Amino acid sequence: MAKIDFKNIRFRPKNLLHAVLAVLVLATVVSSFFIVDETEQAVITRFGRYHSTLDAGLRFKIPFIDKKFKVPTKVVQTEQFGFRTIRGGTVNEEAKKSEYTSESTMLTGDLNIVDVEWIIQYRIVDPAAWLFNVNDRVSTIRDISRSVVNMLVGDRSIFDVMGPGRTEIETRSMELMNENFKQFNLGISVIAVRLQNIVPPEGVQAAFEDVNKAVQDMNRFINEGREAYNAEIPKARGEADQLVQVAQGYAGERVNRAKGDVARFNAVYDEYRRAPAVTRQRLYLEMMDSVFAESQKSTIIDKNVKNVIPLKNLNGGAQQ
Repeated sequence: MAKIDFKNIRFRPKNLLHAVLAVLVLATVVSSFFIVDETEQAVITRFGRYHSTLDAGLRFKIPFIDKKFKVPTKVVQTEQFGFRTIRGGTVNEEAKKSEYTSESTMLTGDLNIVDVEWIIQYRIVDPAAWLFNVNDRVSTIRDISRSVVNMLVGDRSIFDVMGPGRTEIETRSMELMNENFKQFNLGISVIAVRLQNIVPPEGVQAAFEDVNKAVQDMNRFINEGREAYNAEIPKARGEADQLVQVAQGYAGERVNRAKGDVARFNAVYDEYRRAPAVTRQRLYLEMMDSVFAESQKSTIIDKNVKNVIPLKNLNGGAQQ
């Protein structure tokens, strides 16, 4: 096998210069172009100052002068409070008990202690602000989130936090967090806040369950009382309305009858004023007619007749 004699090989300075220039050109071209992924935006700084923000695609920058910083603006990022999720989607319970209790233990408005776990989801909406405005971004996000949730939980009772107030706390906390992040110009937007487990601390959980059971019994008794109330009160009101309507009808009838009697009396009085004798005789005859009309068996006798008893059977039998 032939051996290469490196001593006889000579490098010319001109060839070496060409090789160095080629390497420099290649390095310049490689460092000038870069690819921005669909989930990212690139922030360009020139001489250390912000210059521009580039969207996805093949992009160019001035080599050795511009610097690029890729920011995942299309990715939803999550922060967890009171627990941590490990591989496989399970919750690290041991770590939660020992390390994250201070994040989730809160005091409610009715002076009860409650353990609240929650998560926030956010997106980066201003890459330049995200990179340059705040030094410790994650700590700032977590501190503001804890402050907001603690404030909202502290304004409500423990049963409100565990029950109907959950949705309101989630909605209001998202609004307050975005207001604070906008004030700090952090460049993010919270898109969701989700409360997870809300339970009393382990030391008082048994007593809390007893209290919760008593409250449920109280609500059940109240509902039963309201049901009985709703069954009886409308019935009584209906009967009262019926009696009122009957009374109003009777009152209307009596008033109309009285008005009719008054009108008839006034008519008779007018006739009496025109012909008193005739009117008296007519009234007498009408009265006698009404009296004898009510009796099926009437006998008219002269008041001067004596001994009428033998002629009349007072027991209603046949005449003797």
